[in-house]
Amino acid sequence: MTTTTPAGSSETNRIFDGWWVVASVFVLLMVNAGLGFYGLAIYLDAITEEQGFSTGAVSLATSIFFIVSALSGRLIAPLIERRDIRIVVAAGGVIAAIGLVLIGRSDSLTTLYPSYVVFAIGVGFSGLVPATTLVTRWFQVKRSIALSVASSGLSVGGLTITLLASNLIDTRGMAGAAPWLAVIYLGVVAVSLLALWPTPRSRGTTPDGISAEDGGDVTSSSGMLYDDAISTTFFKLATVAFVLTMAAQVGGISQIAKLGTERVDDSAGALAISALAITSVIARLIGGVVATKVPLITMTFVLAAVQGVALFFFSQVDSRATLLATAILYGCTVGNLLMLQPLVVADHFGVVNYPRIFALQQLIVLGLGVAIGPYLLGLLHDLSSYELSYAVAGCLSLAGSAVFFVARRNPANLPAI
Repeated sequence: MTTTTPAGSSETNRIFDGWWVVASVFVLLMVNAGLGFYGLAIYLDAITEEQGFSTGAVSLATSIFFIVSALSGRLIAPLIERRDIRIVVAAGGVIAAIGLVLIGRSDSLTTLYPSYVVFAIGVGFSGLVPATTLVTRWFQVKRSIALSVASSGLSVGGLTITLLASNLIDTRGMAGAAPWLAVIYLGVVAVSLLALWPTPRSRGTTPDGISAEDGGDVTSSSGMLYDDAISTTFFKLATVAFVLTMAAQVGGISQIAKLGTERVDDSAGALAISALAITSVIARLIGGVVATKVPLITMTFVLAAVQGVALFFFSQVDSRATLLATAILYGCTVGNLLMLQPLVVADHFGVVNYPRIFALQQLIVLGLGVAIGPYLLGLLHDLSSYELSYAVAGCLSLAGSAVFFVARRNPANLPAI
């Protein structure tokens, strides 16, 4: 975590600036996930109770959120290749804060849906696309370790900021809590901007900390061009595999609380979610080290298979002990698979057009996987039971693992440009 300096410099063993970037991305993703991804379930519960809207109606707003946030990431991708990424993230913080205030003031579906659109745009501008782009630019050799640390902010945000949001909404109601949630989002984004330096070159160094004065290549602009990358067999296969895997993953997560309530008791679901989140943080940090020693696509197809097994176990749990054990196994896969998506893209296609390549894949994965998974498992539960829901989710994840295995045999050829 240190960097070399030129001969005669008074600074020795100075912390590499890239680790400050990682810390800032960690903070950014905490609030992005805490009030965005994880917060959506809290808003759904509060809005349906306070406004009398149906669960289905507010769930549609959640689906709209995922689609619009993915589109937003795709739209900003070309911009952050050319401009200071901090401008985009700052704008995202402001827009998301406005969206939260509007959600709190919504008293009809005709105002709720546009409010979710505004919020989603802000979350997309200050989310995974700019965050993973920064880590990818700043690290090559230690990229998996850096991304595992940075992306742990997602789970930590779910454990901390989402809990804070829930408490505020419980005491003030959605309308009263929304302005405070907006201040929290804007304030945390502002703190993160302190070290979201756009490139190593802007700090006179290179990825992983070789100073420019020592002869490092400060451009790091190698990789496959966007049009070439998205036309490869590997990109198409990996995208299909992530759609299947993430549909199963997010669908499974969204139903765990209700599964625990039905199979055990009201507190079992909350306990399972906590175990899942804590395990996800720990496993992701371990996975970041493992990813430096094994082929990334191999690690991905193995974890997708393990996730499929865990989902099958969920279909059969009938006690607190088996539910908790399965949640821990599941937690070993969910954070790592989320981390591996940007790593696989960067590893196979390089840095130069990474934002656009990752944003396109993320748009497809969110639109066809993340947005559909929760609805699919809920529908199957209503038609039959969670035994069927989680069995289907397990099949989806195993299918994704099989596609990853095929992609492993069709690697992209990465040229330098």
